[in-house]
Amino acid sequence: MPAKTKKPKPAAAKSPAENQQRRLWLMYPPRLITTPVIWQLSQKFPLVTNLRQVSVTDEIGIVCLELDGRRADIKAAIKWLEKIGVRVEPVEITVMET
Repeated sequence: MPAKTKKPKPAAAKSPAENQQRRLWLMYPPRLITTPVIWQLSQKFPLVTNLRQVSVTDEIGIVCLELDGRRADIKAAIKWLEKIGVRVEPVEITVMET
C-alpha cells in the first residue's frame, strides 16, 4: 500500500475588514518625476499596486494609483509617500473605464 501524503493546510484567509482597496491621486514634484516611486513603494510595503492613469510633464507627475492590501499597510504607504514629498489625495469620483 502506498504511503499517504499529507496535504498542506491552506493559508489562513485574511478577514475582509483587514483588506481594502484605495484609489489615490499622487502629485509628484519635479525633483521626483524620474524617481521610481511606485517601484520603491512596492518594495517597502506588501501591497498590490495598479496604475489607473498617468500624466507626466517636466513640471509635475500626476498618477492615479490603486492600492490593495491591509489597511495598516495602505496607511503606512501613504505616510511614506507624503514624507518623501508626494502629495496624496483620495479619488473622489469613479471614472468610467474605456
